[in-house]
Amino acid sequence: MMKYLSFAIMLLTVLVLYLVFFVVPPAEGLGGLVRIAFFHIPMAWISVLAFLMSAWWAAAYLRKGTLRQDHLSARSAKLGFVFVLLATVSGAIFSKLTWGAYWNWDPRQTTIFVLILIYGAYLTLRAAIPEPRKRARTSAAYSLFSCLTVPFLVFIIPRLYFSLHPTPVLNAEGHVDMDPVMLGTLMAALLDATLIYVRLLFHHLPKEDSHEP
Repeated sequence: MMKYLSFAIMLLTVLVLYLVFFVVPPAEGLGGLVRIAFFHIPMAWISVLAFLMSAWWAAAYLRKGTLRQDHLSARSAKLGFVFVLLATVSGAIFSKLTWGAYWNWDPRQTTIFVLILIYGAYLTLRAAIPEPRKRARTSAAYSLFSCLTVPFLVFIIPRLYFSLHPTPVLNAEGHVDMDPVMLGTLMAALLDATLIYVRLLFHHLPKEDSHEP
């Protein structure tokens, strides 16, 4: 199954790269720099998905007491942390090229920085607890509480303040605001990133399934 998934990811990645660099037209006001968005947005999307799924499996661990759920929760949080760092770096590059500075504490930059701190603390917490069961219970509780901040930091708070950040794909009126070719390319990029996340999540995942005594 994973072999076929890897093959599908390879084909889709090649397609996305072709669309981004040879098909997507320049955007008004951004020109060719719009291509960065087709990497930045999927990375940001996967970070949100990974953090939410980490909380999902954390709840499953607290309910079932199987270490496999803990492994999934922890790995999803780690992947989310990596992707949120990649989203931050790609966003900083875009910021430098368009606004003249890598970092200016724009509302979206500020909230993503807070998100990095929250999940950096999660990883530190796990590393500080050697006993597997105690580590699993403590980090599961932390993951559930951390998850509550994600919608506010990503979707709500940045919209309450003026931002230099480009208008989201889904604008304030609830309409899709993107050229059809760009939208199709973005959807392909989001699917590709999601499949990469799934592949990494289940790569060599331990099959241990013992219950809490």
